[in-house]
Amino acid sequence: MPSQQRTVLLAAPRSFCAGVDRAIEIVEQALALRGGPIYVRKQIVHNTHVVADLEDRGAVFVDELDAVPDGATVVFSAHGVSPAVRSEADRRGLAVIDATCPLVAKVHAEARRFAGRGDTLVFIGHSGHEEVEGTLGEAPGQTVLVESVEDVAEVEVPNPKRVSYLTQTTLAVDETAGIVAALRDRFPTLRGPSSEDICYATTNRQDALSAIAGECDLVLVVGSANSSNSQRLVELARRQGTPAHLIDDAGDIQPAWLSGVGTIGLTAGASAPPGLVEDVIDHLAPATVIEHEVTREKVHFELPAPLR
Repeated sequence: MPSQQRTVLLAAPRSFCAGVDRAIEIVEQALALRGGPIYVRKQIVHNTHVVADLEDRGAVFVDELDAVPDGATVVFSAHGVSPAVRSEADRRGLAVIDATCPLVAKVHAEARRFAGRGDTLVFIGHSGHEEVEGTLGEAPGQTVLVESVEDVAEVEVPNPKRVSYLTQTTLAVDETAGIVAALRDRFPTLRGPSSEDICYATTNRQDALSAIAGECDLVLVVGSANSSNSQRLVELARRQGTPAHLIDDAGDIQPAWLSGVGTIGLTAGASAPPGLVEDVIDHLAPATVIEHEVTREKVHFELPAPLR
């Protein structure tokens, strides 16, 4: 179908959340105040464009602290770190600026609280994700990682009446609910967080896409491959029966995807810059763009003390 006849349904909210805004601003402010290089452990947020832009400004991204010179300034990414990483930074005399999202920090505090009262903690998340590694490090001897309903049957605990659960902040809401239900079937006295761990931004972006996916012939999600919340959006659209693709930017769009497509759903993960969405719209050159907003986000997080 010619682009002049296409419609783009634009999901809202989309793109940056408050935690991502804060994390990027932390690196920008650190560079402005202290000059380069500023070291960042892991990607500050999971987006290739954001990382490349900050590298151009003087940020140096490293996998581990052993790549950071003694006494240098290091920023911990929005995904959080384990206590072992914090201890290593202290031992090395590094000047730490913590960009951990406050909602991830909340999960870490809950992990310490549940472990402190003697529970086995079942953590629902994706193995290898930085947020998961950081949370598992809070109580490694008492935490079991579960990734699916099938994993629940394999969980072994010393006391079935002392089991709690927490979740990664960027999971699919519907799939996580199924895992929690399976855990509760096995452990009827299961305890959980006082409020949902899946963050408001993840939930809002999933709700916004759910509202339009069924009306679309194709869904495009702007986000990088290592962005958990972006991947969950692609999976959500596909579960609703709509073909969906994850794209880093407009250059990833394949002409074959657009063949015969009249309505395209467009959204972006919480770590994807808003400008990339505008670039995709320019590339598609649709006849009509209709924004569908399910809620308006007004969350704001303060910068950490060293930058106030």
